[in-house]
Amino acid sequence: MSKSETPKTKRILLKLSGEALMGDNAFGISRDTLKSIVGEIKEVVDLSVQLAIVVGGGNIFRGVALGSTGMDRATGDYMGMLATCMNAMALQDALRNAGVEARVQCALDIDQVAEPYIRGKALSHLKKGRVVIFAAGTGNPFFTTDTAAALRSAEIGADMVLKATQVDGVFTADPKKDPNAKMYKSLTFDEAIQKKLKILDATAFTLCRDQGMPIRVFNLHKPGALKRVVLGEDEGTLVHV
Repeated sequence: MSKSETPKTKRILLKLSGEALMGDNAFGISRDTLKSIVGEIKEVVDLSVQLAIVVGGGNIFRGVALGSTGMDRATGDYMGMLATCMNAMALQDALRNAGVEARVQCALDIDQVAEPYIRGKALSHLKKGRVVIFAAGTGNPFFTTDTAAALRSAEIGADMVLKATQVDGVFTADPKKDPNAKMYKSLTFDEAIQKKLKILDATAFTLCRDQGMPIRVFNLHKPGALKRVVLGEDEGTLVHV
């Protein structure tokens, strides 16, 4: 690691949606996309940055959408939690194949395939240079993986929450629908609220604001973006107090 590649953060939490693993597929996990994401993660781990990940499950199961189909919301959310466990296991396996040590900690009790979530053990893994993947959200229905990311980041003392998206940052409008949409380089939490910008869900956003936890929104599929964020370069949108 050269002096020009000195990380500006020691410990980060990456919020990775399930949809980010699909690639161009309609559902499931794209092997090529997973390999690409792991390559981006490995670059950061090689800089000796401690990295935790909260992964969603929308590529496998979207529990929130089941309210209109007659399924009980809590049941749907628990099924969604199990989907995040599948994604976490796939990510762990891909990281190990790339030579990166990783551990899955699950908020549900499935000891045969993952460790239970224990804060002290998660911190120990991070200090040993292992990537820790938090699965099953908070372990409670009615709470999103965004909220899990905000909660776990506070628990492990992360320097920042990194929100991986399909676009380059936070925009004035949906850039896929409005070609005139402009990207914000920096926003305060209060400005984001006033402008009604949806960055994280309301519970997660409030928790980050109250904890003074910065949020960096960036495009994970942009080569080298994650590494540039860690090096403190002007990448994506920073939301701060």
